[in-house]
Amino acid sequence: MASNDSGGSGSVLLAFLLGAVSGAALALLYAPAAGSETREDLGERAREGRAKAAEAAAKGREAINQGRETLTSAIERGREAYQQARSREQA
Repeated sequence: MASNDSGGSGSVLLAFLLGAVSGAALALLYAPAAGSETREDLGERAREGRAKAAEAAAKGREAINQGRETLTSAIERGREAYQQARSREQA
């Protein structure tokens, strides 16, 4: 049976995003531009990064909730099938 380790993949995704943001920030710091332009660009990219991180977190929460609903539904169907099987045995 396959297992879904969404916690591990979330950590990998977060590490990748942090690395990408750090690399972009370093590239901008060493790029030949005026200090004020660089600071404005870094601020804009930081806001974009926060927005993307919030969007990814919302999608993650949605996926977790959907998985929880699926699991709850499966458990409920299993209970119903068990009860039906017991009823048939007793009859």
